[in-house]
Amino acid sequence: MPTFKLDGKDVPFEPGDSIIKAAARQGIEIPHYCWHGGLSSPANCRMCLVELKPTANQRAMMLDVVEWDTALQDYRPVQKPKLQPACQYAAVENQEVLADTSKHVLQARAAVQELLLLNHPVDCPICDQAGECKLQDYWLEHQQTQKRMLDEPVHKPKAVVFGPTIVYDAERCVMCTRCIRFMDEVAKDPVLDMRERGNLNEVFVAPGRQLEGHYTFMTEHVCPVGALTTKDFRFKARVWFLKSAKTVCQGCATGCNAHLDFDPRTNRAHRYRPRDNEAVNKYWMCDEGMLTYHAAHDGRVIEARIGSKHVGLAAALKEASKRLGDVPKSAIAVVLSAQHSLEDNWAVRELGKLLGAGTLYAAGAGVGYADDILIDADKNSNTAGVKELAPESKTYAQLLDDMRAGRVSHVIALGGLTPRLDPEDATALGMLGTLVVLASHEGALTQAAHIVLPATSWAEHAGTYVNRQRLHQVSERALFAQGASKPAWELARLLAGAMGLEASWVKLKDVRANLIGESPISTRDFLEVAPSASSIVPPSLPPLSPTRPPRPSGGPPPPPPGA
Repeated sequence: MPTFKLDGKDVPFEPGDSIIKAAARQGIEIPHYCWHGGLSSPANCRMCLVELKPTANQRAMMLDVVEWDTALQDYRPVQKPKLQPACQYAAVENQEVLADTSKHVLQARAAVQELLLLNHPVDCPICDQAGECKLQDYWLEHQQTQKRMLDEPVHKPKAVVFGPTIVYDAERCVMCTRCIRFMDEVAKDPVLDMRERGNLNEVFVAPGRQLEGHYTFMTEHVCPVGALTTKDFRFKARVWFLKSAKTVCQGCATGCNAHLDFDPRTNRAHRYRPRDNEAVNKYWMCDEGMLTYHAAHDGRVIEARIGSKHVGLAAALKEASKRLGDVPKSAIAVVLSAQHSLEDNWAVRELGKLLGAGTLYAAGAGVGYADDILIDADKNSNTAGVKELAPESKTYAQLLDDMRAGRVSHVIALGGLTPRLDPEDATALGMLGTLVVLASHEGALTQAAHIVLPATSWAEHAGTYVNRQRLHQVSERALFAQGASKPAWELARLLAGAMGLEASWVKLKDVRANLIGESPISTRDFLEVAPSASSIVPPSLPPLSPTRPPRPSGGPPPPPPGA
């Protein structure tokens, strides 16, 4: 692979790479605002300027300028290199590039920072971007000088509602045009544009339109400052209080890689952000997927039930074992769930084997909207995983037919969701002698269940999900188990024990050891994850004042002085 030198270090690149892209691939950041790995490069922010040293294959361009000479007390003519934007200048073999080691580059960065902050409002204390804002970061790294302009800054529209999901603050905008390019190049809906010139620039929505569709959250995600905010997260949390877990979106079979940001003090999830993965979702997520974090708390099953009565988990397990104890094996069916992890499904399948269950079925959410960008019609995160574990499994419709025909009278089901909601389906479910459901969320199966066992959600335990490309992806635990919920693989073990059967697994590592033998997934993929929530004792959470939260040990970077 060809290489070039960046500040004396060899950097490999692929043909067509820009300097900044090749550096980013090696984990080297060249400061930038407008450049984004998934978008075109307009080179309009000028923050990524670099110096090119003259070589045998490269001629450096020089500029004639005047410079103040303190000894002469006058200006004198000098030459300096013409800096080039690293986001547009192609990487060339054997070229020499100076970034952090060039005084001209450092001066240019400081000047760009000062220009961008001339009219920037002092919104840091109330801005949702505070703590992860490039203006703050780069001011600390590349400027650190007080504001010299004493004139009244230019004022622009604030809190402009762009649509159902996004709010725009023109005063904070640095006109990087990332949001405009995203809507044009990725979402294929060029509804945003830029108007006016100079310090009157602002982003606007096309007349007669609003910012809407399935990818509006991405305009906020690509914004490097606090100009665009989502109504969902706006003023909800401070990012320095949040921790992040590497998870997999549960919205559809695409299996977008994501960061689930949560507050460990309150054990509550606050947002989803895309996690870059070129093979799956590149840099993006859809709006529906980014909102699935709400399911970590909404519609949950967190207590055991017998009928409609909440009971302790031990009582529910005892009742389930009593109801299933003397049933003919051929009358018992096991339903797997495309909504649950590979580990959960494996354990429930093994429970069925221990019970001698006659048939396996599969259920999950029904089909929905799809596009050719990211969104899949299959609204389950693990359909391929269920097919991998139980290729012979029958459909939910076949389960209903077998119930009506009397071939199935007792069912153990994983997950509460079904592909459809039909009054006739409820009638068929009501014909069952016993329906035991291990579920994290309410659905048609939990409503009809005789016994419900509370399972943890994807956010509360580590699990593996197989997406539509049949890629095995591991999702980390973020939250501690809510209520009496436990991982479904553990509930399956407890139910087996209650019935006097000996399960072959005790811990998550036992489940994964068996899965490794069955699935085309490496041992390393199973090991590089957070431990299951059931194996961790949650820390005692400090009491929160309703008027003033406790001060964190750390804090956000200080706001740019006078910015």
